[in-house]
Order: sequence, then C-alpha cells, then structure tokens
Amino acid sequence: MVDKPSKNEDEYFGKQNLEIIHEMRLKLDAERRNAERKAHHNKCPRCGADLKEQHAEHVKIDECPECGGIWLDKGELDQLGRVNRARGASGGVLTSLFRRRG
Repeated sequence: MVDKPSKNEDEYFGKQNLEIIHEMRLKLDAERRNAERKAHHNKCPRCGADLKEQHAEHVKIDECPECGGIWLDKGELDQLGRVNRARGASGGVLTSLFRRRG
C-alpha cells in the first residue's frame, strides 16, 4: 500500500519549491549584475576603450585615448572645483584641462 500525499503536503512542497526557485533567481540576477559591472569596469562609456588614469592637480581623472572623453568619478568634480577656487578666476584647473586637449 502506497501512501498518497495529502493536499496540504502538496501545497507545502509547492511553496517550498517556489521559494527555492525565487532564491536561485535572485542569486543568478546578482551574479549577472556583477559580471556586467566587471565587463564595464574602467571602460569608456562612449566607445568602450580602456580608460587611462591621468592626474590633474592631484585629482585622478579617467581619459579615453580613443575618443578623448574625460570621465570623473564621484567627488572628483568637487575636488577640481576646490582647486579652481583656490587658484582664483584666472588659473582654473578645468580651463587648463580643456586647453591641453585642443
């Protein structure tokens, strides 16, 4: 004689399976996000080339050797602004950055 699972057992295991599947989906989504972030790390958002780190008044900025784009990380624009204010109106670091590009 084989015991047939009750309706409650079926519901319990069905819910348990759904929870496991949901956890697996969350894990896979997190792994995909991490892989995508690593693939884009230190790449130019415009053309995809590897960015080169440059120094402008002790502030590290990222420059693309392919398209010439300049990219700033969080807080770097504020740092450059502080350098500008310290130099005064005539010696701004942002002006010198763009002048050297021309």
